[in-house]
Amino acid sequence: MSNDTARNPLLLPKDQSGGPTMAQDFSINSRTTSSRKRRLRRSRSAPRGDFVYNNDNDVKIDEPPHPHPSKIPMFRDLNPNLKRVILLLAAYLTVGTLCFYLVRNQISGHKTNGVLDAVYFCVVTMTTVGYGDLVPNSSTSRLLACAFVFSGMVLVGHLLSRAADYLVEKQESLLVRAFHLRQSFGGPTEILKELHTNKLRYKCYVTFLVLVVLFFTGTVFLVAYEKMPVIEAFYCVCSTVTTLGYGDKSFNSGTGRVFAVFWILTSTVCLAQFFLYVAELNAEIKQRELVKWVLTRRITNNDLEAADLDEDGVVGAAEFIVYKLKEMGKIDEKDIAGIMEEFEQLDIDESGTLTTSDIVLAQTTSQIQR
Repeated sequence: MSNDTARNPLLLPKDQSGGPTMAQDFSINSRTTSSRKRRLRRSRSAPRGDFVYNNDNDVKIDEPPHPHPSKIPMFRDLNPNLKRVILLLAAYLTVGTLCFYLVRNQISGHKTNGVLDAVYFCVVTMTTVGYGDLVPNSSTSRLLACAFVFSGMVLVGHLLSRAADYLVEKQESLLVRAFHLRQSFGGPTEILKELHTNKLRYKCYVTFLVLVVLFFTGTVFLVAYEKMPVIEAFYCVCSTVTTLGYGDKSFNSGTGRVFAVFWILTSTVCLAQFFLYVAELNAEIKQRELVKWVLTRRITNNDLEAADLDEDGVVGAAEFIVYKLKEMGKIDEKDIAGIMEEFEQLDIDESGTLTTSDIVLAQTTSQIQR
């Protein structure tokens, strides 16, 4: 008995105190350690760094160094699309002001200061307000105005395109967040509570209040400095903010044009931003309804058969996501065929999976073919 006990000391059911045995402790610790390792495993979607061997032949991953705080740009958190629009706007105003200043003698109308009039004319041209208080009167200035009118419309079109991309990104992030929340909370009820936010409504309210302030400020300024009656001042503000610009009322004084340069840009952009938020709010409401329908609709056998791309009788997570994206109209067969073609080109060993060696071999093959 003693020999058996010596040979198998870990097989005792319990110790004398009634607690778990050493074998049970070891098993529990092993499972805990294994689960921790699984939880701390590198994300499969994260890029694998370059391998570097140290003097002890230990493998380390060479990660890119973090940027020095002093080298981080001031506007690092700013949306890249917004940065591009700001740079294009600054370039447009700079070049336009310079060009219209050089042809200032070929522009007729009520003038104040050469540089100020050039900036003012550039702003009313870009925003398509076009009061008519400054008018090109030569072939050169008219051709220049035509060029800046169209370039200004291109800039506005680019701004609207960036806004559309922003809406698409918001919709895609909403779907991704919905799937993650479903995995975290385990059901669509908590997802819908999480998605039910009033943030966009608050944005709409704040932007609307800013618009009211801009309307009030513009009206008061026109009454105080341009000596307009209240109704005419409000009429001028409305025709300006909506870029209608009849031309019968405008900013004629030097002080008024200094104010107009900033006020016209701010008010027109604020109005466009307000409509963007309204469109975003409507899109998010519709997208939330779509997410609700997708997550609460019962899956049928026909859905499983349609989602089984490799026809192995089992639907994996990737196949299910592809099927749902097709169901939502986000992708089609052409998109899937193109992605599968790229996958087959990268899968050099034809194992059905992508590894670091596949990527290295694919890069080497492409370099040799060149």
